[in-house]
Amino acid sequence: MSNHVIKLSDNAAERIKYIMSKAEKSAIGVRIGVKSGGCAGMSYVMEYAKEIKSNEEIIEDKGVKVLIDPKAIMYLLGTEMDYKKEEFSSQFVFINPNETERCGCGESFKV
Repeated sequence: MSNHVIKLSDNAAERIKYIMSKAEKSAIGVRIGVKSGGCAGMSYVMEYAKEIKSNEEIIEDKGVKVLIDPKAIMYLLGTEMDYKKEEFSSQFVFINPNETERCGCGESFKV
């Protein structure tokens, strides 16, 4: 078991592979960060990564490349990223041991 900042579930890795198959050729992976906002103070941000920025954590797992914004690393340590499909919605879910509070809509969190 490696000590990556985050772990990907099989579902999350499959979904990222699917997203990357639809992305522009210049995208090298997905970047995960956090930003201030949401009802609990912080929310997760995902975007295509076109280049590796300095000090980014690079996770290559299950055939996908995930880059972690250096400002987000301390918030994401030990997090598992999953992808859940439900009847009316599907979304990436972050199971984060650092959270002390999460808003009811699941969009934001507090550490």
